Amino acid sequence: MMFKQANGLKYQNFMAALHANILLDWYLEVGCRTGRIFANVRGKTIAVDPYFLATTNIIGQKPALHIFQQTSDDFFASGFLQAIKAKLSFSFLDGMHLFEYLLRDVIAAEKSSDPKGIIALHDCCPFSHQMTTRDLANLPRQWWTGDVWKLIPILRRFRPDLKITVLDAHPTGLVLLSNLDPNSTVLEDAYPEIVQEWQSVTLESFGLDRFNGLFTYTSTERFQAEGFPLFQAVALNPEAVLVPEKITP
Repeated sequence: MMFKQANGLKYQNFMAALHANILLDWYLEVGCRTGRIFANVRGKTIAVDPYFLATTNIIGQKPALHIFQQTSDDFFASGFLQAIKAKLSFSFLDGMHLFEYLLRDVIAAEKSSDPKGIIALHDCCPFSHQMTTRDLANLPRQWWTGDVWKLIPILRRFRPDLKITVLDAHPTGLVLLSNLDPNSTVLEDAYPEIVQEWQSVTLESFGLDRFNGLFTYTSTERFQAEGFPLFQAVALNPEAVLVPEKITP
């Protein structure tokens, strides 16, 4: 069985087009580093990364940008989202590439999401077994997705109420979760069981053909041409975008 290659638009280009066309209220990004993805966002933004390397203008037209240089676990534990009563329109989760970390991020992000919002998971569609390693001391030189591919079968099993759309965003796909339920505790309650069951599972032991059978790719080009349909429910009036005014004394 062959790996399913994600040969659509590069995910960076897809995200840039999305933010150029869709104005969101609150956007959360976990795993930002340079800030090149959220630099294109025009709505209120929360960026979380333990080590930023931003060297360009990452504020742009945003009315607010909150940057947290810490782990996602520490950020979510801080209660910031609850304190500001944010209802996340879109969360892009691209942090630590180990499934238990991403699962915790999904659980926490959903709790503060607008039910009509979207959560995106990056790097869940590997194209080699080498890139799925959990061995942090021996990572491949170029591509490393870790074992976050496990989120697809885990969510299929434990949260069949979620709508899962897998975009063919190059190089390792983009999983969109919709039909969110901020009040659900299913994943949180089952977390210890899930981690224990999946910790030692590899893609080889799970079966590549079995994994491939869990999803079909949705074309990024078509999704974009159709106006980013999953995001329309949380899209703001484009006229509401902030246009910063430079005042010269």
